Amino acid sequence: MADKMNIFDVSGRAMAAQMVRLNTTATNLANARTDYSSKDEAFRAMRPVFRSVMEDNLATVDVEKVVQSDLEPQKRYDPSSPVADKDGYVWEAAVDETAELVDMLETARNYKNNIQVLNTAKSLILETVRKPQ
Repeated sequence: MADKMNIFDVSGRAMAAQMVRLNTTATNLANARTDYSSKDEAFRAMRPVFRSVMEDNLATVDVEKVVQSDLEPQKRYDPSSPVADKDGYVWEAAVDETAELVDMLETARNYKNNIQVLNTAKSLILETVRKPQ
């Protein structure tokens, strides 16, 4: 029989989910401002899809999947680009850099909040163990 889930499991899963979110944001930012020779091969931003999970009367989160965003690559005239088509056009990666930076800040804040939960739980456990009877 598996051990019951506790506060450390809840926060650990939430931190793992936020790490996936941060990794997808980093991937999106790394591919922003990249040019492609066709719309089909142009990079599209990715987004993790989370789902709530209930176990042992505790709710946590898991990453269900990672999907591409609905943003469409934009066509831009740049005949000097080595990937330009015969008419001089390139396709820009479909990444909203401002939204990605905001998402990165929110993800970091959520991750830090879960670290605080873990530290608080650890402190309370240590206080309970040290408390004289």
